[in-house]
Amino acid sequence: MPSNKTSPVFFYAYVLQSQRDGNYSVGYTSNLRARVEEHGRGLARATRFRLPLQLIYYEACLNREDAKQRERYLKITAGRRFLAKRLRHWRANIVWHLQ
Repeated sequence: MPSNKTSPVFFYAYVLQSQRDGNYSVGYTSNLRARVEEHGRGLARATRFRLPLQLIYYEACLNREDAKQRERYLKITAGRRFLAKRLRHWRANIVWHLQ
């Protein structure tokens, strides 16, 4: 008998770093892989002129509002400090490198 269970839907807050200028871009999405690929192909207006990009951090959230809140937090000074601490050794743990 087939299972009626569906996979949980997560929303993600994420941080990309431009390899061109070193700046960060923070966003949220329900499909992390697809969104990162869009950024990498230059389809996202915010990062199209800052390629190549690296996904350097992400968090999974249980709903859209939490991901949106986390995105806002990561954009303010306290959030940037949190990321700086959290990512001290990020180069050793790169998730994807986008060309």
